[in-house]
Amino acid sequence: MAKSALHSIDRLALGIILTLGLMLGGLIWIGQTCSSTCFMGMKPHVKTFSWQNQRLGASDRAFVLTFDRPMDALSVEKNLVINPSLPGKISWAGRRLAYTLNNPIPYGESYQLHLRDAKEKFPANSTAAPVLEPFFGEFKSRDRAFAYISSQSPHPGQLILHNFTKNQTTPLTPENLVVFDFRFYPKGDKILFSAAPRSRGIQGIRELELYTITTDLNQPTDIPFSAKLTRILGSEDYQNNQFELAPDGETIVLARINRHNPTDFDLWMLKNDTPPQRLNVQGGEFLIAPDSQTLAVAKGEGISLLPLQPDGKPLDFLPKFGRILGFSSDGSAAALVNFNTDNSQLRYTKTLVYVNNQGLQKPLLNLNGSIQDCKFNPTGSHLYCLLTQLVPGDVYREDPYFAKINIKTKQITPLLQLPNYRDMKISLSADGLAILFDQIITTTESIADNPLSSDSGETIIGGHLWLLFPPINDEKKQEKPDLEELPLVGFRPQWSP
Repeated sequence: MAKSALHSIDRLALGIILTLGLMLGGLIWIGQTCSSTCFMGMKPHVKTFSWQNQRLGASDRAFVLTFDRPMDALSVEKNLVINPSLPGKISWAGRRLAYTLNNPIPYGESYQLHLRDAKEKFPANSTAAPVLEPFFGEFKSRDRAFAYISSQSPHPGQLILHNFTKNQTTPLTPENLVVFDFRFYPKGDKILFSAAPRSRGIQGIRELELYTITTDLNQPTDIPFSAKLTRILGSEDYQNNQFELAPDGETIVLARINRHNPTDFDLWMLKNDTPPQRLNVQGGEFLIAPDSQTLAVAKGEGISLLPLQPDGKPLDFLPKFGRILGFSSDGSAAALVNFNTDNSQLRYTKTLVYVNNQGLQKPLLNLNGSIQDCKFNPTGSHLYCLLTQLVPGDVYREDPYFAKINIKTKQITPLLQLPNYRDMKISLSADGLAILFDQIITTTESIADNPLSSDSGETIIGGHLWLLFPPINDEKKQEKPDLEELPLVGFRPQWSP
């Protein structure tokens, strides 16, 4: 009786296994032949569009269209329309089309994608391939916006956000704080800044604390916005000086001096809202590389590259360089300055050098003036630089100008002569299409209710903000850049990312 029951169970199990095997085989066969039978009478269609209803930034360089069946590639590529135009390259992987932009998406725009009249690749009826169901997609780029420090009464030192896309200017920080420097977080939804109470006057520069303030950039318009201020680091025991925010927004590095022991100065790290950690690194100017894991510090006659961790062992050392101006967006290259102190032929000159991670050190230009600042364009092919040229004569004078430098050919294209460049700050937009810069107005007099100070120690009493649109094409030498003075009063402009 027991053996009979076991045999019955075995037969039942075997039957279930055979049934499931037949079903699985049928599903595989159906999948293999589906393009020629299952979709008969049905139009092909787009299943997913990765940028649908998205708000995109410069780091978003490719979208994917997924179809419900194999498509005729030529008919898809011929009929794919993006408005406004976004030049790019197409690649295929089965039913997936990937479109990679040649350049970062221009900010402040709304885009539409249209696809119609594309045909199926393996139609059941070879004489009449089904035509794609028309597809319409929409997406936007981030708002074209920037922040600056106001130099206008009655509250100089407030952080102001100006949104070109919405034609809107918004004070962000409270009136009782004076902002000295700031950095955007990577999504533009928050700003890190150093500030001191307005009541401390000019002494506030020795009592800087770190804060964050939220912005309404790239937020849903149906959600009411209210800026949120958060204090993240005080100044009770240490004086806080230069700071940098890692590109991923996770780490802050700042220079601090012990108030009770001025010989105790070091770089510190704040990460993920944990207490600050001493890095045990001394040096001059510093930058955080685009990988957010590497710190570049000026040390004597060279630039030291260190892991972003306490007591990190040097990863590399670039001798002879006195300054690091910036990195390309992918971190593969940097722009550095050699002061030529060991070269008798080039003594009293400065050399701008392009250095990449393959060991190439390529001098781009020599100057007897100054290399104030340089910014890589988003693709890393050019540098936009603020330079000065020493004017021959008995009186020392430097003529400032903007220039565009082609890194491959070393071609230098002057863009704009400037009458005044003291303490000028420049900022290149994330899409590479526009440059912001300031021209401060100062006085040597001390003003009781104005704690704003320039790098040279003079009181800032005003500031002009300018917008420069450089020519895109190197070959069009006759093309002049567009220059516009903005109806805003302030300094230290920075584009949102």
